[in-house]
Amino acid sequence: MHLTYHTDYSLRLLMYLSVHQEGLVSTTEVSSAYGISKNHLVRVAQTLARNGFVKIIPGRYGGIKLARTPKEISLGEVIRITEVDFHLVECFDKNQNVCPITPICSLKNFLQEAMDAFLKTLDGYTLMDLMTDETKNTFNQYVNFRQNK
Repeated sequence: MHLTYHTDYSLRLLMYLSVHQEGLVSTTEVSSAYGISKNHLVRVAQTLARNGFVKIIPGRYGGIKLARTPKEISLGEVIRITEVDFHLVECFDKNQNVCPITPICSLKNFLQEAMDAFLKTLDGYTLMDLMTDETKNTFNQYVNFRQNK
């Protein structure tokens, strides 16, 4: 399985906002800190806002902030809303499945069990779990290094 950039950037944005909860953060700031496309980051922020993870304050002095506490943001939930499909193999997609062995194959069941376990594990972790004091310090050092380059 491979997570999309949209999911990766969503998690990164949430981590950034978790460290910078004291105020609003601009997409330009986050884009610069991570070296990623501002346009892509705007789309990520919109997805997260539509799903209640962040608030976007428009305008010249606007920005983005967390809409929930880090403890209330489940990693599994974020991944479910940011990934476009969880079709590990062709037979997971009933509309596109042309696999001739689908009726007798048990692989799909095992893969589904693995996918369920993957998501269940991530459901047990929150954004707060990612952001220990040590992680926050290291994170800030990295961001400062990137911005001063």
